[in-house]
Amino acid sequence: MNANPILLQKKYCRVIECFAKRVDISLDDALAFFYHSEVHNLMCEGISDMHCMSDEYLAEEMETEYRRALQEGQNGKK
Repeated sequence: MNANPILLQKKYCRVIECFAKRVDISLDDALAFFYHSEVHNLMCEGISDMHCMSDEYLAEEMETEYRRALQEGQNGKK
């Protein structure tokens, strides 16, 4: 299913804001992480209708991905 591009952009804004608050980072950092995340890729592709999930759920998924990336960075993985 394809989402309306304008509605999808608004969804991105809400998810990024929620994610930034959850992990206590700037909106700029949250935005940069979001556009390189698996969550963003899944939303863009319309896979599993990720764009239909709640903002809070998507922010939680982003947080999980972010914390995993931080942990991998500390362990020297890329």
